[in-house]
Formats: sequence, structure tokens, C-alpha cells
Amino acid sequence: MNSDNRTFAIIHGQVVTPNGILKDGAVAVKDGILTFAGSTAALQHTLDSYPEVLDAGGGYVLPGFIDIHVHGGVHHDFTGADQQGLEAITKFHGSQGTTAMLATTMTAPRSVLDQVLAEVHEFRSRPMPYAQLEGVHLEGPFISPKWPGAQNPEHIVNPNRSWIEAWEKQYPGLIKQVTFAPEREGALELITYLRERGIVAAAGHTDATYEEIMTAVDAGLHHAVHTFNAMTPMHHRNPGTAGALLSSPQMSAEIIADGIHVHPAVVSVLASLKDHHNLVLITDAMSAAGLGNGEYMLGDLPVIMKDGVCTLKDSEGTLAGSTLTMIRGFRFLVQEVGLSIERASEAASGSPAKLIRIDNRTGAVETGKQADLLLLDPELELQKVWVKGLQLEH
Repeated sequence: MNSDNRTFAIIHGQVVTPNGILKDGAVAVKDGILTFAGSTAALQHTLDSYPEVLDAGGGYVLPGFIDIHVHGGVHHDFTGADQQGLEAITKFHGSQGTTAMLATTMTAPRSVLDQVLAEVHEFRSRPMPYAQLEGVHLEGPFISPKWPGAQNPEHIVNPNRSWIEAWEKQYPGLIKQVTFAPEREGALELITYLRERGIVAAAGHTDATYEEIMTAVDAGLHHAVHTFNAMTPMHHRNPGTAGALLSSPQMSAEIIADGIHVHPAVVSVLASLKDHHNLVLITDAMSAAGLGNGEYMLGDLPVIMKDGVCTLKDSEGTLAGSTLTMIRGFRFLVQEVGLSIERASEAASGSPAKLIRIDNRTGAVETGKQADLLLLDPELELQKVWVKGLQLEH
């Protein structure tokens, strides 16, 4: 952090709120909480009471980004990171506009996952100086061996409710999302438990048919990870997982908006079929994020990163996470896909906040919520980041 001042105002901005963009808008923050979001004119007479007043110069004031599917960055992977590694990951992604995130695991032995949960629990027990780790997203090991993607197939097991129950008992509320193949034995039982506990039940790395997905939806499945990647594709006579997701309004859908994993035209189709609460921008970033070309690790698998594209070293062409950041993904949604600023902001902030049930305190520029804010210039370049009203180094 570069400032301890959590009371300030921003004026002359385009303030993105759930009710639209406020032209010549302003926000006020007191002790890290948003106390005003309205017109600059309405705030003008009280500006003397704020120790710091920033002129946005017509730039955008947005809610901070929330990344619910991110594996790491700057040489560190959540699957294996110690406390220093967790701080490095949250610092890097915080500098790129992420104010909250889920520590996303890889398919790994249970003992390794035990350690991830223990490290994240310990990290959350103290004040977190950068992007806030809101909990853990378990991506695997309950996935399909037919669609492992960049996950190690040696560690894949069937969905196991007892594992989740044991972790939930040891670390209540820490697990926010579990990704699994809903066609596998034990999946429907797991969905029931996850829904009872308020944990996101997500389809991913799955060989499910359309019918199997719809059965899982009836049981409570309501989300899909990195849509179109590592799932059965849509065919006009065999809709597959992708077709079920596109045709189910109750399911929310993650998208990696980097132009590598999904073509922008296909992202546009997805966005047109999902309402404002059901499109979720993610990075799926790995340890290479923030770094240059070279060899890295994703979980326990070697990855080659060249020109921003990550592929498994021993499997030519298999994409292995990304080097995307949320600010780049946000700009891609606006500039390449053609979404409005408001819609892209909802996908990057409001939708993930609602999905993991933290929207009572973050994910939108509204009075009473914590001041997780971004300032972008009119060209959508990131200028400043605040977490709970504290400005991060950028």
C-alpha cells in the first residue's frame, strides 16, 4: 500500500453503477466505505471535508475486478504457494485491477490440496494488504480423464462428497467453488451437498452429454468454468455440454477473454445468450502471468509460454491456463467483443460477486459497500486501484 488515507473523494468521472453510468459523477469514501455516488455538483459543497480529492478527468470509476478462477502469477502457483507466494500473487493481480479473488487449485493429490487450504486459511487470518483472497476454488480432482486439459490425469478421482465435507468442517466457508465433471459417479450427490452449503457447483473438464448436464442442472448445477474449453462442444445434432450451457438461462458461464481461448465472435454469442448476471470474466492465469517467454509450472506440469500463449510442454498445442489479467480481459470485452462498459463491468465485478455471495459488501459502486474501486482513463488504461479504500501500488 502507498497510502493509509481511507477517506477521499473522486470527482468529474464517469461512475459506473448498477443503474448506469453517471456522467460528471463523483464518489466519496469515508474510512474505506462508499458514502456517496452521484453527481459532482451534488458533492461540491462538501469537498473541503475530504483530505484528498482526485479529479478523474472524465475517466471511469469502476468497482474492483473479482477473479474467481486464477491459478497464480509472477512465478507462483496457488497449488504449492507459501505465505510469501500468496502475497506475491495477490500483489501482482491487485496491481492489475483485481481487488478480490479465489485461490484456484489444480488437480492434485489430496495431501497437496490439504496444504493449499491450510495456507489460504492462514493467509486470510491476517490483514491482506493487496487483492483479497475470498476463499478457494477447487478445480479438480473430480474431473473427466477424457478432458484433462492442462490438469495431471494421474491425480483424477471421482467426485467425493466426503472430501468436501471434511474440508468444510475443518475450514468452514473457505471453499467457494468446486469444479467437477457432472457425468462422473458421485457427482449428483456432491451437487446436493454443495448447494446445501452455498458453494458454487461448477461443470468443467467434462465429457457430459447435453442430457447429463440437464440432469445435473435439475439437481442444482448452476455454473460452468472457462466456457467452450475442456468440455464437449456443441453440434447441431449433439448439443453437448456447450449446448446445454448456452440453452440454460439458470447457468452462469465463465469466459477467458484473451482472444486465444475463445474467438471474440463466439464470446459475443455467449454474451447475447446470458443475462447481465450470468456472464463471468475470468483470467485462468497461471504462474507465468506478469512475466516473459520461458518455461513455467502449472501445478506439477511443465508449461512453455511464448508470446503470451501458454501450452503444455509435453503436449503440443494444449493450452495451459493464460497470462491474462482482469484489466486486459475487461478491455477485450469492450474493444474486441463490443460489450458496453456497464456490461463488461458487470461480468468482471458484479456477476462474480453475486455468484460467490460477497455482493453484500463489494462488486458494485454503491453507498454502504467497501471502497473496492478502480480509476481508468478514457482509453480504459488503469490509473489507480483501491481495496477497502486503501490505494494499492500500481
